[in-house]
Amino acid sequence: MRRPFQLNTAASLVAAALGPLALAVPAAAAEPPMDVVVVSGSRIEHASFDLPAAIDVVDARRIRDTQMRVNASEALAAVPGLVAQNRQNYAQDLQISSRGFGARSAFGVRGVKLIADGIPATMPDGQGQAATFNLDMAERMEVLRGPFSAIYGNHAGGTIQLFTRDGKGKPEVETSIAAGSDNARKIDINAQGEAGGIGYLIDTSRFDTDGYRAHSAATRDQAFAKLTLAPSKTSRLTISASALRQDDTQDPLGVTWATYQRDARAGETDASDTQTPRRTLAERYNTRKSIDHKQAGFAFEQRLGDDRLRATLYAGTRQVIQFQAFSRFVQTPATQSGGVVDFDRDFHGADINYVHVRQLGGGKLTTTVGVDAGYSSDERQGYENFIGTQFGLQGALRRDETDRVSSIDPYLQSEWQRDDWVASAGLRHSRMKVDVRDRYLSNGDDSGRVDFRHTTPVVGLLYKASPTLNVYASAARGFEAPTLNELFYSGAGAGFNFQLRPATSTHLETGVKAILGAHTRVNAALFQVKTDDELVVDVATGGRTSYRNAGKTLRQGGELSVDSQLGAGIDARLAVTLLRAIYDQPFGNVAQGSRLPGVPNANLFGELAWTSSSGAFGAAVETIASSKAYAEDANTEIPAPGYAVLNLRAQAKQQSGGWRFKQFVRLNNVSDHKYVGSLIIGDANKRFYEAAPGRNWMAGFSAQYAFQ
Repeated sequence: MRRPFQLNTAASLVAAALGPLALAVPAAAAEPPMDVVVVSGSRIEHASFDLPAAIDVVDARRIRDTQMRVNASEALAAVPGLVAQNRQNYAQDLQISSRGFGARSAFGVRGVKLIADGIPATMPDGQGQAATFNLDMAERMEVLRGPFSAIYGNHAGGTIQLFTRDGKGKPEVETSIAAGSDNARKIDINAQGEAGGIGYLIDTSRFDTDGYRAHSAATRDQAFAKLTLAPSKTSRLTISASALRQDDTQDPLGVTWATYQRDARAGETDASDTQTPRRTLAERYNTRKSIDHKQAGFAFEQRLGDDRLRATLYAGTRQVIQFQAFSRFVQTPATQSGGVVDFDRDFHGADINYVHVRQLGGGKLTTTVGVDAGYSSDERQGYENFIGTQFGLQGALRRDETDRVSSIDPYLQSEWQRDDWVASAGLRHSRMKVDVRDRYLSNGDDSGRVDFRHTTPVVGLLYKASPTLNVYASAARGFEAPTLNELFYSGAGAGFNFQLRPATSTHLETGVKAILGAHTRVNAALFQVKTDDELVVDVATGGRTSYRNAGKTLRQGGELSVDSQLGAGIDARLAVTLLRAIYDQPFGNVAQGSRLPGVPNANLFGELAWTSSSGAFGAAVETIASSKAYAEDANTEIPAPGYAVLNLRAQAKQQSGGWRFKQFVRLNNVSDHKYVGSLIIGDANKRFYEAAPGRNWMAGFSAQYAFQ
C-alpha cells in the first residue's frame, strides 16, 4: 500500500536524498521577506501573500547583478518546484521543468508556458524558447506552479512571466562588459529615459563562448526596444520589439556514460568514421543550428473606473536551419527526411480581456472574461546533410511541407474577497488545430489534420488566519497537447503521428504562507498531480525523437521557501523541493512505480548573502544540490548521480556625480565537482549525458551615466 506524502517528513527525505552533502548547506536570501505584488494567477495586481497558489518572484537584483545575464537558469535556480538546467548547449536552449513537467523536452521548453511583457514566448503548440527572454532589461520574473497554471492554457506544470523595466526619468546610458571561463564574453549597451511623456528603452548585446563541452561554441546577438506612453489619463500603451540571432551555434550532442567518465568535456566518437583518429559525431556531421527570431507587439490598457479593458497583439518570424548527426546511410528510404531541418515560421496572436469589479454579498467580486488566440505557420524543408562523401553540407531535398498550428482559448476567471476569505475560480476552453500539407510525395503523403480540445477548470480558497498567516487550497484540471515536434514522427518512422493524444491531469495543492516576526517569510506547499495519457519518449535515435502515450503517472511532493533578514546586513534564502514522480501504471517494459526520467527526488538552493551598511559592497555563498535522475523510463540505465556544488560571489558599486559603476566576480562549483548537468531523455544510442562545467569563473563591470 502506498503511503501518502507528508510535509513533516521533509527533513528526513532531504537528508536521505542528498546524504551528508545537505548538512553543509547554508541558509539563504537576496530579497527581503516583505510582500510583493504579482499579476500571474489573477491577471490583476495582487499581493502574492493573498493568492491561493504557489508563486515566487525573482527580482532584478537576482537576475541582473553578479550574473552574465545569458541564461534564465542563472536566476531560476532559487525557485522551489523548478529545475532549470543550462545544457551547455546553446543550440538546444535551456531545460526547464516545473514539478516534473517539461523534463523530457529534447530542446527548448515545453510543459511550462513562457511569457514576456504579456507576449507569449511559447508557440500555440506549447513549445517555447527561453533564449528570447531579454535578461539585461528584466525587472522581475514571476514563477507560478500548480493548479492556477491551468488558466494559461495548453501546458501543465507552470508559467514563467518576464517583465522588463520601463524607461523613465532623465536619459541614462549604460555599458556592461563581462568575461568568464571557456572564453565567454558579453558586451551590452542600453539607454533609457522619458521625453514628452514617452518612456523609451533600447538595448543591444553580443555574447560569445567557446563552450565548456567539445564542439559547443556559440555567438548570440540580442536587441530589444520598448516604448511606454499614456494616450489619456486613464490609458496606457506599451510597444515592444525584440530580436535574437545565433549563427552556426555548435551542437555538442549527448555522450554515453563511458565517454562522460573518461572525459566530461569530450564528444562521442563516431565508430563509423574511417579517419585516424576518429572524429566525434558532432565534428563529422558538423552539428549546428542557426536561429533568426524577430517579434513585435503592443499592449493597451484602458481604465473604466474600477474596470479595465486590455488588449495585447503580437507578430513575429523565426527562421531555423539545423544540421543533425544522421544521414540516409543509416535511414531507410521510407523514413528518411534528411539530416538538415530548415523552416521559416510566421506567427501572430492576441489576448483581449475585460476586468469587471463590483460589490457582491458584502465583499468584492473581480471577474475577468477574455479570449487568447495564437497562430503559427511553418514552411518546412528537410535535406540530406551531405554532398558526395562529405557530411555537414546541405544536400538533396527530402522533406517539403507546410505546418500550421492555431489555437483559440476563451476564458473566465473570478475572485471574491470578503473579510478573511478569498475564493477564486476559473474556466478555460483550449482548442488547438494542427494542419499539415505535404508536398514531398515520393515517400507517401503525410498530409492531415488533428484537433485537440479540453476545458480546464480551476478553483482556490484562501483563509487569512491572522495578519501574518494564510492557508489555502486549490485544484484544477490540466491539458497538455502534443507539440509539432512530438507529432512529426511515429515510432515506426512513418510520417506524422496523428494518433498521439493529449495528456490530461488533475492537480491538487494546499499551502501555508506565513510571516514570522518582522524579518522572516515562509511559503510551504504540498501537491499531488495525477496524469492520464502522459506523453513519453517512444524512440530517440539518429537525431530524431518520436513520442507515445503512456498510462497513468503520479506526482506527489512538497515545496518550502524561507526568506529571512538576519541582521548586520545578512540575508538568507532556502528553497527545497521534494518530488515523488512515478509511472502509476505499467506499459511496455516499464514497471509500475518506475521514476519519471529527468526528474530528481529532491532539489535544494541555499544562500547566505551580506551587504554593507552603505550598500557599496556585498558577498554571498550559494549551494545548489540535487538528487539523482534517471535517463529513461525503465530506470535500467545508469542515472545521473546526485550532486551538491558551492558558488561564491562578490560585488561592489560606486557613484560619482552622474556616474554609477558596478563590478562583480563569481566563482562557481568551487570544489571542481564533476557532475551531469542535464539529460537527453530516452536516447536509443544511450547518449543521455550532458556534463556541467567544473570550477568556473566570471567577472563583470558596468558604467552608467545619467544626464542632468
